[in-house]
Amino acid sequence: MLSGMQVCVAMGELEVWQYNIVAFGAVCVGLGKGGLPGVGNLTVVLLALVLPAKASVGILLPILIAADIVAAALYRRHAEWRYIYRLLPWMLVGIVIGYLVFSRVNDADVQLLIGAVLLSMTAIHFLRKWSRRNQEEDQLPHHPVFIASTGMIGGFATMVANAAGPVAALYFIASGLPKYAYIGTSAWLFLLVNCIKVPFMMDLGIIDFSSMGFSASFMPYALVAVLIAPIIVKRINQRLFEILIWTFVVIGGLKLVV
Repeated sequence: MLSGMQVCVAMGELEVWQYNIVAFGAVCVGLGKGGLPGVGNLTVVLLALVLPAKASVGILLPILIAADIVAAALYRRHAEWRYIYRLLPWMLVGIVIGYLVFSRVNDADVQLLIGAVLLSMTAIHFLRKWSRRNQEEDQLPHHPVFIASTGMIGGFATMVANAAGPVAALYFIASGLPKYAYIGTSAWLFLLVNCIKVPFMMDLGIIDFSSMGFSASFMPYALVAVLIAPIIVKRINQRLFEILIWTFVVIGGLKLVV
């Protein structure tokens, strides 16, 4: 069982370059939560440069929740709750599975597994997009098996690595959600999911009051970035938005695998 005191790096022990990497990772969280596609995926890699992979999951979670709260407030009118209701129960199943296996895998296993999931889901997305290029409507996003499998994989990915963003993107983009509906729905979904994960993380011992204090010191970077992100989002069209999502998904997946 991991201890928050063991995995939390004291502020005074961080070198300048380490502090800057964690701070930049927090900025990426804010930009991603504020609507810039895929940027938040880089945070998993950045924090792994400073902290062990498992420890970074616990350090990152409170920062994610702080950014989720602001993002959900900013885009509250754009959330499509029917998509949340479909996906959330299955994500809870995935979270429980991730909780059960978390203590049985090492950092390298976690990184390799999540990277493989990201790349596999991306490949499936583009193969489907190519195969149905002449069809008027895609029915797969509404199929119960697709919803269940996507939700469980997303729940598992977010539990073991805070890396469910690309999996949710697969479902929301395949469902045809426009830009702002995508952002608002994602914001509320992950606010709920990340709050649900807290007691599981505490039981695993990777979150405690010491680690939360460490996380809180980087929250201002994420919160400022969340507020800046909508200004940039307004200048991104739908096609570019989707291209950026999948570009960052591939980059993040390759980083985790390599």
